Amino acid sequence: MSLIGKKVSPFSVQAYHDNAFIEIANKDLEGKWNAIVFYPADFSFVCPTELEDLANHYDEFKKLGCEVYSVSTDTHFVHKAWHDASSKIKKIKFPMLADPAGKLAKDFEVLVEENWQALRGSFIVNPEGVIVAYEVNDMGIGRSASDLVRKLQAAQFVAKHGDEVCPANWNPGEETLKPGIDLVGKL
Repeated sequence: MSLIGKKVSPFSVQAYHDNAFIEIANKDLEGKWNAIVFYPADFSFVCPTELEDLANHYDEFKKLGCEVYSVSTDTHFVHKAWHDASSKIKKIKFPMLADPAGKLAKDFEVLVEENWQALRGSFIVNPEGVIVAYEVNDMGIGRSASDLVRKLQAAQFVAKHGDEVCPANWNPGEETLKPGIDLVGKL
């Protein structure tokens, strides 16, 4: 069963953001685009490379009206300690959500209960709080923030131009497709 079209369930979690502990809830997702990025664990190996990549692309996300949230089953205290200890994680300006109960990871269907860690799931949530795109990788397979930006741009284009769709590897400014009988068998 796909998560596309699923509204994000109500939640409220602690987070580490901007040198403070804050609360983030599903209502904070409303009215803007959101990238929710799950990862297995703080103080690990692939995770800091991915989060640094997200941090390096954060300005692009913000220009697109999108907030980024990273999520693991670690506590907000561990997020702070990792932020203080790692030069890669120090670059993060987005909220780091704590999900020690695994509620968010379960709701987004990325929790591996045997080790209580999340798979590498990237979700694009529209301003209505609905999942419009996602990718889930096994724990050892890192993701690309630039591709997540590209998918966000495509999701925003389709939301704005409902009669057009974005072909493979589409980037803003490139040709889109307008589905119709005239295209059948010609692509």
